[in-house]
Amino acid sequence: MSNVDFRPGKKPFYDNKRFRRGFAKSGDFTLAEEDILIRFGDTMTALESGEIMPESESEHHFLQVIADESHAESKLEKTWIKYIHLARDRKKFHTLNGKKTETEASSDDSDYSDNDDIGDDLVDDEIT
Repeated sequence: MSNVDFRPGKKPFYDNKRFRRGFAKSGDFTLAEEDILIRFGDTMTALESGEIMPESESEHHFLQVIADESHAESKLEKTWIKYIHLARDRKKFHTLNGKKTETEASSDDSDYSDNDDIGDDLVDDEIT
């Protein structure tokens, strides 16, 4: 499948909401992927939403790829799938410290015993 029989968009495609500085400057897309999104993104969006009907075999295959992402063959299809995941999926957020629930906090008390006061007795013995 090539991009030759895939219609370019009527206008350049930009996603200023999620990629304010551009696709390539986001660090997620290469310059070639950015070019594909800008040139064909308008058509891909319209095909995906059903605003326009597919006219070529590439456009029919593109719609099949959207339904089942495992069969992406062309660079155009792979780039659009990548865009969908980055723009629409929830972003993963990792934190260094988390909040413990009450059940986790109470189970952590088992690390301490009543013998923890032994160190205090040693300090008292040295003073007297």
